[in-house]
Amino acid sequence: MHAILLGLGGLALLLSGAELLVRAGSRLASRLGLSPMIIGLTVVSVGTSLPELAIGIDAARSGSAGLATGNIVGTNLVNLLFVLGLGALLRPVLFSNRTLRFDLPAMVVATLLFFVLARDGSLGPVDGALLVAGAVAYTVLIFRTSRREDVAVEAGAGGAGGGPVLQLLVLAVSIALVVVGAELLVDGAAQGARAFGVDEAVIGLTVVAIGTSAPELVTMLVAIVRGETGLAIGNLVGSSVYNIALVLGVTVLAAPGASIDVPPDVVDADLVLLAVATVGTAIAMRTGAKLTRLEGGTLVAVYLAYLTWLILSRT
Repeated sequence: MHAILLGLGGLALLLSGAELLVRAGSRLASRLGLSPMIIGLTVVSVGTSLPELAIGIDAARSGSAGLATGNIVGTNLVNLLFVLGLGALLRPVLFSNRTLRFDLPAMVVATLLFFVLARDGSLGPVDGALLVAGAVAYTVLIFRTSRREDVAVEAGAGGAGGGPVLQLLVLAVSIALVVVGAELLVDGAAQGARAFGVDEAVIGLTVVAIGTSAPELVTMLVAIVRGETGLAIGNLVGSSVYNIALVLGVTVLAAPGASIDVPPDVVDADLVLLAVATVGTAIAMRTGAKLTRLEGGTLVAVYLAYLTWLILSRT
């Protein structure tokens, strides 16, 4: 019970901190004159990936490498199969040319790079540096392509809500909430895993991954209701790229010895599914530049089948 309460408290702090960070960061970026598209693809995407980053660093430093890597793989599976699939199931999702030509290939490249680097069962300092370099390159390309394309992406936070000093203060508070929340959630998840004899990687792939995907899920559902899925899709794809390139890269470099082990089950099963799901989803997205209700339902069914298999075979 103590582990459950600890984990739920940490998750609540994580989500509230991430929400505050995205709102304050978007408002601050607007006041600094950054374009809406840059705000949506950088501030919002990185902001919704911050829970994974905090969890990854804390888990790696506490020796829970399975939780760190399992959370990344699990979160991207939730985003691609469940969140995106549910959105398309509720209403067919259309994709912009920019998403199809730039963000989607970036997501596929990041996932396949993760797949290749993790095949030996560990990620070292060179791997971490390569991933972070990929995140930097992706961000630079976002800025460059945004100058050449007239694409409007709403940041979803508005320009009002106080001056820069106030937003900086909110940013500091939100970061503190995320850091504390991550530590509580990791401690609770690790204690629960040990108490019930469940592998930490499975906890990362399920409970923690689903919990930290809540911002993307809420964003998608709100966008579906409003009939505006542009930001939600950009956030979903951008977060999937940053989860691997930035979050995993920084996690590896922050770990003791700048190295973390990737559990064999994650390498041989979950990561394989992520690679197949990413490529398959990318192909489905490019077919008619949209996801139909049938394709969305298929993605959700695949995730539910995977979740059932995971619980039955590895707990």
